[in-house]
Amino acid sequence: MSASPYVIHPAPEVAPAATLDALRELVVSHLSDNLQRLSGVRGLQRLHRGRKLVGTAFTVKTRPGDNLLIYKALMMMSPGHVLVVDGGGETSNALVGELIMLYAQQRGCAGFVVDAAVRDSAAFHTADFPCYARAVGHRGPYKNGPGQINVPVAVGGQTIRPGDLVVGDEDGVVSFPFDQADALIAAAQQTAAIEEAIKAEIANGKVEQAWLNKVLQPYGL
Repeated sequence: MSASPYVIHPAPEVAPAATLDALRELVVSHLSDNLQRLSGVRGLQRLHRGRKLVGTAFTVKTRPGDNLLIYKALMMMSPGHVLVVDGGGETSNALVGELIMLYAQQRGCAGFVVDAAVRDSAAFHTADFPCYARAVGHRGPYKNGPGQINVPVAVGGQTIRPGDLVVGDEDGVVSFPFDQADALIAAAQQTAAIEEAIKAEIANGKVEQAWLNKVLQPYGL
């Protein structure tokens, strides 16, 4: 007997509001630096204007060019979930568009991260609904399956698991397990404070700067 073409696991719990609020105050580059610069989604483009993406990963793995399981996922999501779609990086067919976006907005979805194409890009820009995608294209998807919901997926070189936290801004997208959140937030806040001090030093107009010397002196420069 062949295995079912569909694997559907329950929705992960959404992270607490306090955690999400703290992440909204941090830039992705500071989170990335404290993830040892090894983590992060690569190669996706931002389609919205400027709203920060912060939420809990709700993952979907589709057959390239097919969005059947995305429809099922939309009905399972709760406010604060981010729809993370592993479409295999295939860009021949758009997996989401304006109608899916509008429904997701009503469901409280925090945004989309799609390793595939999307369409109706102007709608995402106008609504400023967070969306990162591999490409834009007009040709629509198939709806035949197979697919999987809430399994580990690969998006732009990053493994994202259901329940991971997802943060995106103008520099890109990072993700990490929820149990790392408190330590990572504290470390990123410290990085922000250090950079504010460096900005103040730059403003003094001096050629000699402690932050430059810290980098150069170990090399005798």
